[in-house]
Amino acid sequence: MHPVPQEDRPPEGHRPDGAAPLMHPLAVLITDAAAGRFPPVDGGWQRVPPWRPGLEGIVAFTGHAVLALAADVTDERLAGFGVNGLGGAHDPRLIAALAGPDGWIASLDVLLAGRGTGQPGAAGAGPAGVGPASADPAGAGPAGAGPAGAGPRLVDRPDLAAHPRVQFAAQIRDQPRILGYPDLRRSALAVVSRGLGGLTELSFELEPQRRGTGSGATLISDALSTIPAGQLVIAAIAPGNAASLRAALTAGLVPLGSTQLFRRRHPGPKADGHGGQAAGPAGE
Repeated sequence: MHPVPQEDRPPEGHRPDGAAPLMHPLAVLITDAAAGRFPPVDGGWQRVPPWRPGLEGIVAFTGHAVLALAADVTDERLAGFGVNGLGGAHDPRLIAALAGPDGWIASLDVLLAGRGTGQPGAAGAGPAGVGPASADPAGAGPAGAGPAGAGPRLVDRPDLAAHPRVQFAAQIRDQPRILGYPDLRRSALAVVSRGLGGLTELSFELEPQRRGTGSGATLISDALSTIPAGQLVIAAIAPGNAASLRAALTAGLVPLGSTQLFRRRHPGPKADGHGGQAAGPAGE
């Protein structure tokens, strides 16, 4: 596994001996992939522990899968389902068996990565963040974002806390921050949280009447302006949510692989009708 630069490590988890903070192995793999260092295309798979109590998941890169599972799931059981890095890790029968009859299964999403464009110490920093990184394929500034360090264009919007997007983020991520436009008549929002692997994760939703105008990409770019320049940001979007996927690609996010989350107990209300944890019908 490639070493991860200190500046790309989340600032939580400091060790008592004062050594560098620990980074979850899934975050290491995603951070490496965002920097162009992908796992080997070997058709294989590996396992890592869950990054959040009660939440498990599978991430697939090209030709290699990573399963974040509790220790009670044996390798023999996984092998019995034909797990591999060529699609077998996302077999619906496997996910259903792992989640169990009382479980909850998220949509199968595209995992994307981008970089913050804000000033150091911008609003989206804090414990969910990772530091700036060297230039890489995911580090290109998003379309329409303006120069890095120009200042955030979204503000805290606690009045949107009851939005289903926010409620859902709180069930599967930590420390969600609700952002929106200063105009209180607008309900577009972006949620910046500590998400997959402990990395900064972005979800968003645009007002229905503004879809189809390019405003989805603008919302994503504006959300990235709240996060320090160069800081890694990930997002998960269902492939069928083509509007949000187009918006994310237009804003400069780059696909890394796929991801699917599950719980063995249902967490409660879903963000949308199909349980997807992605950016929702938010894009354009």
